[in-house]
Amino acid sequence: MERRAWSIEGNHQKLDGGAMFGNAPRALWEHWAPPDERNRIDLACRCLLVQEEGRNILLEAGIGAFFAPPFRDRYGVMEAHHVLLDSLQAAGVSHTDIDVVVLSHLHFDHAGGLLTAWEPSKRWKAELLFPKARFLVSRDAWDRARKPHARDRASFIPELNALLEASGRLELIDGPRSETLGQGWSFHFSSGHTPGLLVTKIEGQRGPVAFASDLIPGRAWVHTSISMGYDRFPELLLDEKRALLDNLVERRGRVFFTHDPSCALAHVTRDEAGRYGSTQGKESLAGQAL
Repeated sequence: MERRAWSIEGNHQKLDGGAMFGNAPRALWEHWAPPDERNRIDLACRCLLVQEEGRNILLEAGIGAFFAPPFRDRYGVMEAHHVLLDSLQAAGVSHTDIDVVVLSHLHFDHAGGLLTAWEPSKRWKAELLFPKARFLVSRDAWDRARKPHARDRASFIPELNALLEASGRLELIDGPRSETLGQGWSFHFSSGHTPGLLVTKIEGQRGPVAFASDLIPGRAWVHTSISMGYDRFPELLLDEKRALLDNLVERRGRVFFTHDPSCALAHVTRDEAGRYGSTQGKESLAGQAL
């Protein structure tokens, strides 16, 4: 089956570089991601649109524009308008055309784009976009969003949980396959960043593509020793990352990066010393066959 893909930009963020690189010293990470005067680095909130046999499948929704201005500044959201909707339009589709949305997890920078943009009105309430889509998320990630730990409670959007449940189109994933997606799609589960994170693997004509989400948010995080300060279980995450990278190297696979500001897709490499890297990076995808 032919699958064509678009990298879909959402709203961009600037977040603290130290938080994004965990216990790695600034002397190391600033070469990969130069910080601004507030120690913040540039981050994308990139999604992947896949078209196959007359249906549109969107992996994640980015951060969106649901934050009111004070919170938009706090969390480093760079644009006030809903960039995701503009990017979908540039790819020739609307949010109303999306048949399936796969959510790796429900942190606001990956799922906030499901909501309408904030408006300066006392009567404004967030509403759910994507009116015909089924929303796929792992059962563990759903449970985490409904009952977060104090450490990550601020990462979730309580009103989004209620809207997803009320839609009647929420599908909880327990295993490696989904009948909704069918052949050529599979899931791997990761809990190092947050319990139940879905890594979606798509079979392409030139090998698999892994939407790694926050397991490997960008090219700098391909290095197995690098994790984020936001990760719940960093040592577990490093083991999970190594297992995914080994599989992709063996199958000549590629990783799609959600947070890398300048690279959407790259092949995974491993040298004779066992060090992982990436090559043949693409800044964007615009209808290429996977």
